[in-house]
Amino acid sequence: MKKFDIPDFYRSPIISEVKARRKAEDPRKKDFSPSLISFGKVEFLIARHFGFCYGVENAIEIAYRAIKENPGKRIFLLSQMIHNPGVNEDLQSHGIEFIQDTHGKQLIPWNEIRAEDIVIIPAFGTTLETENILSEIGVDVQSYNTTCPFVEKVWNRSAKLGNENHTIIIHGKADHEETRATFSHSNHHAPSLVIRNMEEAHILCEYILGKRDENSFYEFFQGKYSEGFDFKTDLNRLAVVNQTTMLASETQAITETIRDAMQQKYGEEQLKDHMADTRDTLCYATNDNQSATYGLLEHEADLAIVIGGYNSSNTSHLVELLEEKFVTYFIKGPEEITNADEIHCFNIHSKQKEKKQQVFPMNQEKTRIVITSGASCPDAVVDRVIQRINELYNVTQEMHISTLTP
Repeated sequence: MKKFDIPDFYRSPIISEVKARRKAEDPRKKDFSPSLISFGKVEFLIARHFGFCYGVENAIEIAYRAIKENPGKRIFLLSQMIHNPGVNEDLQSHGIEFIQDTHGKQLIPWNEIRAEDIVIIPAFGTTLETENILSEIGVDVQSYNTTCPFVEKVWNRSAKLGNENHTIIIHGKADHEETRATFSHSNHHAPSLVIRNMEEAHILCEYILGKRDENSFYEFFQGKYSEGFDFKTDLNRLAVVNQTTMLASETQAITETIRDAMQQKYGEEQLKDHMADTRDTLCYATNDNQSATYGLLEHEADLAIVIGGYNSSNTSHLVELLEEKFVTYFIKGPEEITNADEIHCFNIHSKQKEKKQQVFPMNQEKTRIVITSGASCPDAVVDRVIQRINELYNVTQEMHISTLTP
């Protein structure tokens, strides 16, 4: 695995030691059991996989290289590099400006961008339409293109499937940067449709099986299908890909649901002609982080803390999983932990910040806290959260690391 050159302040002494130990014990990353960091009266149950993935580290390395290689030049990012406020704020502190916000709203008009400017394409990638605008201006769009290789894998597979006359079903959030980019690329080769969740998958299956009429299809999926989408012909040969930060288990379940409908319509013998196998397009890092979260659910703890940007899709899904068992708090960093009795966190259901009290059990002999973070969260932030909690408990014992099994 490539070792990336990223600023030292993104790394951490505690988490680096945990990850180094697990890498030595399990070099092929087959064991999803969590690590236990003990400080005596406080224990932290740490997910086997979390934090920066390959695509994020690659993007950060390229972004800081762009800063280093272009002193005196104007440097822009199409939108947020990744969904982590600390990373984006640091890039802005180095003079980088954002051309668009995360929803595609223009912050800097295209006519203010010049050919000699440096424009970084973020890890989510971008649409073909945006690439064309930059190319017409004369901007070099390849030197600092940080699009995640696993996102590009989805695009390449979608192109191949489109050339084989498949319609591309994208499991994702229609307004997310990555899904907008994937839709743009797949639409170039094939009819494309975005579905958000299992509920929409079931509704799509009703259309496939003729249980709903054509007119309501265009109304229900308004804004989520490609121009010229033909209800009568474009639901006959399908392939499912995803926004790589979605729950892999949900993508697989959606694929199976659609596969069952296609089998019901065409029969087992004809199924291969109507439904592609796209399991190999799922992002390994998202898959590993989610599998490691299931590993946390095999154990007991007093509470769980998930760390990351509040607009991070993959981080929100980790919260969803942990909420099944633990009281879970979604925070962006240690500054959200005001004191032993109060924490400021994000509610993924109401999409609002909340203030919670009496969070940490202070009067029991030992407290165990689950910790994990999203793919765009630096290990150093996880480190500081652990240190902040240790401050609350007045921890004095040295750290002891072990691996737990169910």
